[in-house]
Amino acid sequence: MSGSYGQFCPISMASEVLCARWTPLLLRELLCGSTRFNDLRRGLPRMSPSLLSKRLGELETAGVIHSVKGAHGVKEYRLTQAGEELRPLVMGIGAWGQRWVESEISLNNLDPQLLIWDMHRGLNIDPLPERRVCLQFVFGDLPVTRQNYWLLVDPQSGVEACYSDPGYEVDLFSESSLRTMTAIWMGLDTVQKAVKDGRLNLNGPREIAARMQEWLGLSPFAQQERMVG
Repeated sequence: MSGSYGQFCPISMASEVLCARWTPLLLRELLCGSTRFNDLRRGLPRMSPSLLSKRLGELETAGVIHSVKGAHGVKEYRLTQAGEELRPLVMGIGAWGQRWVESEISLNNLDPQLLIWDMHRGLNIDPLPERRVCLQFVFGDLPVTRQNYWLLVDPQSGVEACYSDPGYEVDLFSESSLRTMTAIWMGLDTVQKAVKDGRLNLNGPREIAARMQEWLGLSPFAQQERMVG
């Protein structure tokens, strides 16, 4: 096997399958529910399409995933039993990172597309009005062409991440730096503190703005107790 450690130890053998560059993050996306190639790319915006295809093929060969024809004949990737058993391992790595990696290091790796994608799949629609709601996020510290993102919430179809204007009337404008919103989503900051400090400005109905901390849907690791600054 190319890149083999040449050891019979199960840790060595598992590492050959799971620890190639980008593979743990691809597993994160699959475990979080992404099944289509384009959705996987949205969760891994800096991974090249060719490398994504290669890693998917490797995981399928290893029996971690299998491909099926989904709706409208679109190819989808599903976790096998072996893949699903990786959930506590992959999520455990994330929990360790939240507890032990310094926040300054984490917040040096900012990506607005990934943040919006993560926010869309964690968003809690229950505190929002029972109608279509359009939420606009403006990151004023970015170049103009990369400042605006939207989450479109529909009680029937769920939540959609939009990287261009969906064309609906905006119910809430959220203006902050990308760093501030990322810190809030990671559980390193709060909506209330950011608003009080003037780092987050909300413009919209009180019923939506006042409950932002509830509907935002934080990182699954946000509740982990931090052991470093």
